[in-house]
Amino acid sequence: MKPETLAAQALHAIDAATGAIVPPIHLSTTFARDADYQPRGPTYARDESPAPVHAERVLAALEGGAAAMVFSSGMAAACAVFRAACRPGDHVIAPRVGYYALRGWLERFCARWGVGFDLVDTTDLAAVKAALRPGTTRLVWVETPANPTWELTDLSAVAALAHAAGARLAVDSTTATPVHTRPLEHGADLVMHSATKYLGGHSDVLAGALVTAKLDDTWAELAQLRHDEGACIGPMEAYLLLRGMRTLYARVERSSRTAFWLAERLAALPDITVRYPGLGSHPQHALAARQMQRGYGSMLSIQVGGAGPDAALGVIKRLRVWVPATSLGGVESLVEHRYSVEGANTPTPPDLLRLSVGLEHEDDLYEDLRLALAQR
Repeated sequence: MKPETLAAQALHAIDAATGAIVPPIHLSTTFARDADYQPRGPTYARDESPAPVHAERVLAALEGGAAAMVFSSGMAAACAVFRAACRPGDHVIAPRVGYYALRGWLERFCARWGVGFDLVDTTDLAAVKAALRPGTTRLVWVETPANPTWELTDLSAVAALAHAAGARLAVDSTTATPVHTRPLEHGADLVMHSATKYLGGHSDVLAGALVTAKLDDTWAELAQLRHDEGACIGPMEAYLLLRGMRTLYARVERSSRTAFWLAERLAALPDITVRYPGLGSHPQHALAARQMQRGYGSMLSIQVGGAGPDAALGVIKRLRVWVPATSLGGVESLVEHRYSVEGANTPTPPDLLRLSVGLEHEDDLYEDLRLALAQR
């Protein structure tokens, strides 16, 4: 079946006992054994609870992976990958532009554990190749499109480089979602999602997820880490995540169309720089057209001019429809000034506004931005 069908029906999830078309929520944290003290199924919620397992199966199917694993947050999922893959003396590569909280955690983790760590422009294949240390580099982590400036990494090319050096490739595909990119098809070994964003889709659940290309020792180590540290999600969070994934294709394709429409019109305004992979002016538009499908995503950024942050913050003050808030991927459109959030060491330009396009009418979103920008 097509992915839209798999998602909408949650793998045809009809409860055998009742015929319910929505999977039931099992609130129990423990499960009775049979008369011979053998497990009937799951034994304890931290290991294998029915609701998270169903969400995992749906996500694995959407990504084309061998298995999926949900975590208590995107950061919990991402950190687990580095901790499972690396030992003291190993080396990892991460993107120069990407989620700032993970970058900060990596700096602290690598310093404490004696792991070599290089931030690299992963859009530059020569730079990736130069940074690799064959036999020592265990993990190459990329984010594509990269938050918040939306550069793309050529996944097939970086996968080939990483594998030739004996390293795994893990991809943060949060903003692309399986609707636009399936990294495992391009050679990635692991895919990470901050499921709080598009997979949940309603700004009401905190979750993370990993999908693997194959069931190997690293996957077993990840399962052990989640078991030992308890970075699992509860049944209500799993229910909300699964509910969100059932509308994933409808939501993401709609918001992506609106983002493209907005990008074209904002690019025509004076003194505005638009960063969006769908525009022909984007330096990696050809790669985006080859690597992405069903559109170019629902995230774009604009630079409003000015040497400092004041012009961008002034635009936010004048907006009435766009909501000034952290996060992305919900049904409501959000605007964020990443420079203020990340601090002075950020690679994000001070005049950049990150836009997460939701499901509102495109005319309302555009007019709100146009009027706010016109008053600079």
